[in-house]
Amino acid sequence: MSEEFLGDRRKALEEEFFAKHNRQLLQQLRQTTAARAQTEALAAASGITDAAVLDQLAALGLSSETLAALSLVPLVEVAWADGSLEAKEQSALLAAAEQAGLSKNSASYQLLEGWLRERPSPKLLETWKAYVAVLSNTLNDQAKHALKQDILGRARSVAEAAGGFLGLGRRISSAEQAVLTELEQAFP
Repeated sequence: MSEEFLGDRRKALEEEFFAKHNRQLLQQLRQTTAARAQTEALAAASGITDAAVLDQLAALGLSSETLAALSLVPLVEVAWADGSLEAKEQSALLAAAEQAGLSKNSASYQLLEGWLRERPSPKLLETWKAYVAVLSNTLNDQAKHALKQDILGRARSVAEAAGGFLGLGRRISSAEQAVLTELEQAFP
């Protein structure tokens, strides 16, 4: 009788072990499938095929729904250049988001609001640079120049939003100018 009991117990333990192992494998498969789907959606939304850039975008939590916020990264970086975000800079950023067509209910707008509350990681700017490099390679010279001028112009507007005292003096701080120079150099 005890051998039968031990045999049943052993069998139950084996089944439990394999069931747990199968659940873990299934969870890993689901995570891999979800990550692949996210990468494919990012590729479709951005037109980027470079796997390393797509992985960087995904690692930052960007999705096809939040990809539009990536166009505002240069503006966010300029606004945070001096270590704080002033009310006028925040207003300029929100106006830029509205001009870019981001609705207040969109995931991109919510992501931007997070960047306004807390300075984003330096990895975000590095990812934006990689994105711009890949994107620039797909554009002709005229389109690349127009994109560069648009981005730098909008970033400069944010830098000028809080500059100077009563409209006098330097409108762009040295920290903001350094970020503007870095942004300009991101274009190949």
